[in-house]
Amino acid sequence: MQSRHAAVVYNPVKVSLDRVRRAVQVQERRHGWDETRWYETSPEDSGLRAAQAALAEDPAVVIVAGGDGTVRTVAEVVYPTGTPVALVPAGTGNLLARNLGLTLSDVEGSVAAAFSGATRAVDIAVAEVEDETGERRTHAFLVMAGIGLDAEMAEHTSAVAKQRLGWLAYVTPIARSVIANRLIHLHYRVDGGHSRSVRAHTVIVGNCGTLTGNMLLIPAAKVDDGLLDVVMLRPKGRFGWARIGTRLTIQGVAHRSRLGRRWLQSAPELQALAYAQGRQFDVRFETPHGIELDGDSFGVVARARITVRPAAVRVCIAA
Repeated sequence: MQSRHAAVVYNPVKVSLDRVRRAVQVQERRHGWDETRWYETSPEDSGLRAAQAALAEDPAVVIVAGGDGTVRTVAEVVYPTGTPVALVPAGTGNLLARNLGLTLSDVEGSVAAAFSGATRAVDIAVAEVEDETGERRTHAFLVMAGIGLDAEMAEHTSAVAKQRLGWLAYVTPIARSVIANRLIHLHYRVDGGHSRSVRAHTVIVGNCGTLTGNMLLIPAAKVDDGLLDVVMLRPKGRFGWARIGTRLTIQGVAHRSRLGRRWLQSAPELQALAYAQGRQFDVRFETPHGIELDGDSFGVVARARITVRPAAVRVCIAA
């Protein structure tokens, strides 16, 4: 029988490593795998080199112990190979794990899933971005790409604040952005269709729809439907923001029941929330703006093309 081993890419700032190690050792013995290999991320690359080093050793599975940013970086490296990825959620939002319905605090169960062999194929999005100088970069993401409020939250919220305060760390950048209420002038196309111009406060391209606190931002978003879902936030003043917050909270509650989901399908549209769906989203900004991918800032961009790779990532689930 060919030997197998797991690789663990972990964020040392966020992970209680002793508990993860004990859980991994139990599964190694139970399944007869070789000793697991461990790769620590660094603040400079958020796990890129760790993921590359792990993949070079041909693991049977890559276990990611960290937040959405670490998961994003590892998935970007791993997904072209088809190697399964297992999640041990340890971040502030853990939005991918939430949208997959995984238990966030069950380290032992998460590790057991990595050794079970059962997987679920989910989509990954690829963002090709260009800055004001014409320099182009390509990055993948699994949860959401955001311009506007989302990007400001990623840029102005420190890792230390997120670790100590959790979701409360975002209160200050949210309040600052709401008060300023600056609008972005952009031109966009979906699936190569007609170009449209709009002013919006925030633009989010999502592969997942649920935020922290069970707020449902994009009701139609599914991690495995082969589609991208775009939402543009266009509130008029602070009252508009209040209406958006109320709608997102109600959607999060309604989404949990069959009757609630039926209500969502027939609920009147909110002008402050404009939705679109497709496989490709092209956007150009009259003034360059910051962009975030899965909670991490990626600087200022003048234009972007975001496409989806259906069922490209195999995520381990409990057997």
